[in-house]
Amino acid sequence: MFRKFLNLTGVQENGNDSNMYERIETYAAEEEIMRTDNNNNKVQQKLAKDEDDIVNVKNIRDDTRKYVVACAIFASLNSVLLGYDVGVMSGAIIFIQQDLKITETQQEILVGILSIVSLLGSLAGGKTSDTIGRKWTMALACIVFQSGTAIMALAPSYQILMIGRLLAGIGIGFGIMIAPVYIAEISPSIARGSLTSFPEIFINLGILLGYISNYVFSGLPVHSNWRIMLGVGIAPSVFLGFALFIIPESPRWLVMQNRIEEARTVLLKTYDDTKEVDQRLAEIQITARIANAEKYKEKAVWLEILNPSPAIKRMLITGCGIQCFQQISGIDATVYYSPTIFKDAGIEGNTELLAATVAVGFTKTMFILVAIFLIDKLGRKPLLYISTIGMTISLFCLSFTLTFLGDQRFGIGLAILFVCSNVAFFLVGIGPICWVVSSEIFTLRLRAQASGLGAVGSRVSSGVICMSFLTLSRAITVGGTFFVFSVISALSVVFVHTCVPETKGKSLEQIEMLFQKGSELQVGGEIEMGDAECLVQRQ
Repeated sequence: MFRKFLNLTGVQENGNDSNMYERIETYAAEEEIMRTDNNNNKVQQKLAKDEDDIVNVKNIRDDTRKYVVACAIFASLNSVLLGYDVGVMSGAIIFIQQDLKITETQQEILVGILSIVSLLGSLAGGKTSDTIGRKWTMALACIVFQSGTAIMALAPSYQILMIGRLLAGIGIGFGIMIAPVYIAEISPSIARGSLTSFPEIFINLGILLGYISNYVFSGLPVHSNWRIMLGVGIAPSVFLGFALFIIPESPRWLVMQNRIEEARTVLLKTYDDTKEVDQRLAEIQITARIANAEKYKEKAVWLEILNPSPAIKRMLITGCGIQCFQQISGIDATVYYSPTIFKDAGIEGNTELLAATVAVGFTKTMFILVAIFLIDKLGRKPLLYISTIGMTISLFCLSFTLTFLGDQRFGIGLAILFVCSNVAFFLVGIGPICWVVSSEIFTLRLRAQASGLGAVGSRVSSGVICMSFLTLSRAITVGGTFFVFSVISALSVVFVHTCVPETKGKSLEQIEMLFQKGSELQVGGEIEMGDAECLVQRQ
């Protein structure tokens, strides 16, 4: 499913004139790292021989399976923090406005600033995790988030509330960056796809919990209810703090620190077969050596991104474009401001507004599971078509309902239906798939930096939309704002058709060849393995 999205232990890197490393992936999930000299004499080190050598997930001992799943769940608690903050702030902002008497502009800044500030944590998280380790970067995320949440819950003024919000955003940035990295590095290869989907599931679970928290505590006095709503968000990070004394450090990070025996001990806990452990340890050691060599090439990579070839330019347009379209179609505004939407539809009373948002939370949690099951069966592009066309129709119908059927009982039901359908179509397609596509299309040499550039575009777009939604709604009405979102969503359909190729079942070399042959992007043309091999040889 999301195997290629966060498969951080596989490598492909061009070396100097005398050596180069290639990564060869096959449909059967076989992996080899080949070392090639100038005479094309290949010394082959098998890292995964064939499917019979890989431990079948059904044969993994129960204690091993439970141990790995527990590690993935504990690491994913960081993702719950982001989801909970998104969900709880949609309701808490109503009572914060009443208690602290903040303006509409201050509301927008308070809601939207988290997306932008979380970038600081994510950007710093990579270097931090390489320095102190994956596990203790998660600990740092907990400490920073808990500090920010405590300040927000006790804030006597808007200024203090913003300080807490900034700290919480940085902590969330650390957490959402390190969780998928840790899970990918700790998981057995055969189970990595399902386990690395945990953070996405837990984000949506966190949103649902935030909505439920709003509903449960909305009946308390205004001065205290929003403080309790925000303060409850500390709970997942407390559980993670205790879990850090149980879960191991990432074996890949241990190898990078030359702590080989400790890495082997960790791998023995996540694999049943000693031979498989030795194979994975050898792979990680080779990967670590190449990763260290890549540090000296980072400046050259950024120069290639800033002055791209036609193929790289097409990759950047596809990767960064799909990330931005994911956000500018208004999904975060729909989630953050769902009470505002339902109020405009005619629902009265804070408790009723927050109860309606719970339906949105359940929709998000259920449909992310649908995407995980379908993404490798139907393919990326069919799901993107279903998603973007469905969102366009839902947003247009929501706009029509809010404009012409507001304050009617029938209109209220339709508004809830179309908000939920918009969220559902988002989650079966462009929501999760944008991350998959942006991680698949770039060559490994550019993947980290180019994907990071796309993530920056996504977070900044989210922040801008969230910080301008109320102002725009007041200028052209809430219905008019969603009509604008429907037009943007319609443009995303055209973008998917013209710029996004089908990558299902293709090796990374084949995907790269698609962008070399730019005319085939629309039809997702079939690429022969011979073409991919020629591409590897040219590199």
